[in-house]
Amino acid sequence: MTKKDIVLKISQEIGAKQVDVKRVVQRTLDCVVESLSQGEKVELRNFGVFKVKARRGRTGRNPRTGQTVPVPPKRVAVFKPGLIMKQKIG
Repeated sequence: MTKKDIVLKISQEIGAKQVDVKRVVQRTLDCVVESLSQGEKVELRNFGVFKVKARRGRTGRNPRTGQTVPVPPKRVAVFKPGLIMKQKIG
């Protein structure tokens, strides 16, 4: 399912214009990204939690040459599903 599919489904269910729904969906996603970039966690009740996790630097290996290369530390977004999502999926 894509963002466009979500917008279409919501607009059909509530009877709103696709343009308005798309604006709301995009702004919601922008808020999530903005909060994560500031190091905050985003908790959506009954859905899940998005947060940023720091990964340590490490030594990796180039699979073609076998040469070791340093992999710098970085921050990555992680998602932990909520209880209701776990129950419906599993």
